[in-house]
Amino acid sequence: MTSSRPRALVLSVLALLASGLAVTTTTAPAVADGPGTGTPYVVTLGDSYISGEAGRWAGSSNASYSRADALGGSAYFDNATNTGEQINRCHRSKSSQSQIGAGTLGVNLACSGSRTSTFTDSNGYFKPGLDFYNSGGQQGQALMLQNFATSHNVKLVSVSIGGNDFNFASIVQTCVTNWLTSPSWAKNYCNDDSSVTGNFTASAVAARRAAIATALQNVRTAMRNAGYADNAWTLLVQNYPSPLPSSSSFRYSESGYSRMSTGGCGFWNRDADWANNSALPTINGAVFGGAADSGLTNVRTLDLSSAFNGRRLCENTVGLYEEKGLSSWTQAGAVDQTEWINQIRTVSTCCDSSNPYYIQESLHPNYWAQMATRSCVRQAWNGGAVRSGKCTIAGTGLVGGEPRMSLG
Repeated sequence: MTSSRPRALVLSVLALLASGLAVTTTTAPAVADGPGTGTPYVVTLGDSYISGEAGRWAGSSNASYSRADALGGSAYFDNATNTGEQINRCHRSKSSQSQIGAGTLGVNLACSGSRTSTFTDSNGYFKPGLDFYNSGGQQGQALMLQNFATSHNVKLVSVSIGGNDFNFASIVQTCVTNWLTSPSWAKNYCNDDSSVTGNFTASAVAARRAAIATALQNVRTAMRNAGYADNAWTLLVQNYPSPLPSSSSFRYSESGYSRMSTGGCGFWNRDADWANNSALPTINGAVFGGAADSGLTNVRTLDLSSAFNGRRLCENTVGLYEEKGLSSWTQAGAVDQTEWINQIRTVSTCCDSSNPYYIQESLHPNYWAQMATRSCVRQAWNGGAVRSGKCTIAGTGLVGGEPRMSLG
């Protein structure tokens, strides 16, 4: 083995989620939909883990992308004519959790890459936060929600936010770069790099927790401004799932190149353990802590921390399509044998017409995972009596096109 992994593979990763029905009577004019009137709506706000990033792909294949292509090239189109995105690179996929059915309609206002506050990223893409930003026709998600809720009967607002405030994408990039550029006999870990540890100091975590609390208060303000009493709707706050297995459960060795070149999961074992045992619990603690600090009385929580365990990227319980002898995501058993987290892509493995992935889809819950989360959100909706719970895999196969999940 050479003294370092090829620099050409070094990651340039991730920009790390009304029906119009009128009511008429013989004595009163038509009443437009709005607070308490009309079909109930589920609205999703936040970042890539709720917008639907990677929702095009059901598992992974290095042999042919078509094996895993569940939604095709229009997966992220959300404009009125289904010809493009309302906000470029928000990646609001058609498999997103907003569409739970059960007597509701859904709208997805989340955006991949978003933080608690609005910003424009280094590539020039607008990333609306959970605020009231309003400039040049661009709006923050709280303002979008306020405008929508004024004329639609919003009963559930589901939120995923905070991961990008911890610089998730940058952390992943550092971890993979360190794996690619150091040998197995002199491992360069990311978990002790200052660019990583700086995100997890006590003061940094407290600041992120406070920002999450403020963002959720903005959601409440938006709903109040739209005419809703606090008890007329419910806020469902979700945390983040584990995307990688712990060291003992990888199916590719950390030596050699297969962990990245085949699996797309170039993390050292120690860094994967740190991610699961330290980084993820810290981020999730800030998310639910921020919800508690917000003072909202109508909050429920959806715990996704172990929702995809057994189906994670490079986990030894699943595999690529070619490793499992499968040729299509539509085959029986594909949901149980293939990964629910998208491979990490590099500049050398992405992206053109023969390989139509986006780097920003890396390490995100894919089509299977999003349909699984949809099931858990529906169970949390609970016919309108919204409840908290922990989402876990409950069996094999599909029910109504979704994996079998339980909300305990």
